Amino acid sequence: ILSHKNEIDVLILCGSSEKDLRTQSPKLAKNFNIVDSFDMHAIILEHVNAVEKVAKANNTTALLSVGWDPGIFSLQKTIMEAILPDGKTESFWGPGISQGHSDVASRVDGVKIARNYSIPNDENISKFREHQEIDPSKSHYKICYVVAEDEKEHTRIEDEIKNIPHYFKGSTTLVKFISEDQMKKEHSKWVQSGRVIRTAKTSEDNKETVEYSVNLDSNPEFTASVLVAYARAAVKMSKRKEYGAFTALDVRGQDLSNKSREILIKEML
Repeated sequence: ILSHKNEIDVLILCGSSEKDLRTQSPKLAKNFNIVDSFDMHAIILEHVNAVEKVAKANNTTALLSVGWDPGIFSLQKTIMEAILPDGKTESFWGPGISQGHSDVASRVDGVKIARNYSIPNDENISKFREHQEIDPSKSHYKICYVVAEDEKEHTRIEDEIKNIPHYFKGSTTLVKFISEDQMKKEHSKWVQSGRVIRTAKTSEDNKETVEYSVNLDSNPEFTASVLVAYARAAVKMSKRKEYGAFTALDVRGQDLSNKSREILIKEML
């Protein structure tokens, strides 16, 4: 790929957060502008700091964790909290297939295919919208459908999946083993949905609720669309010599668009 260095404006990295991006992003940021959708929430700051050192030292621009969550959901949460500081924010995912969880489950030894569904607790969503207290640990559960290479390995595979850190460990997960034919027939479409909700008070008597949601026929296609928009921004930032590692919280809104500032002001304001 280095032989094409002068022909490439930006690389869009689509690998696994757990197995690929932790090494690929800092390595490739040495020579290229990059975007990724790194989604291991607990260690995003560590990832950003690792890439920051490389990008700044080599005058490249890296936009990291810019899928939809983390990514555009992160931006919405920041705006909501800034506008409504006296409140709480919760994110609810599903019902639908989680790409990251499905990927890490598929990489467990002995697994041919895995599809993980995130299922939200509708009662918790309703209560939170009504400004009631909820237990966030009970807001979701997971159903992971698995095609195993050997049914004798079911117990080990289930245990390994349930203990994958940053994805399954500590969450309520049901692992179901099915045939490859059933997987293809019933779980081949990558639907997903999610919402982030902020409930707050602007005075003693007035409550406010702000919600941002997505409902997706194709989680991969939507995530790809987000990455393309941020790739556009990365190129613009690089041309302005804004080097280093950035997230969705650092990017100008107009940099995401292919329209001029003047047209955006006319059409969006």
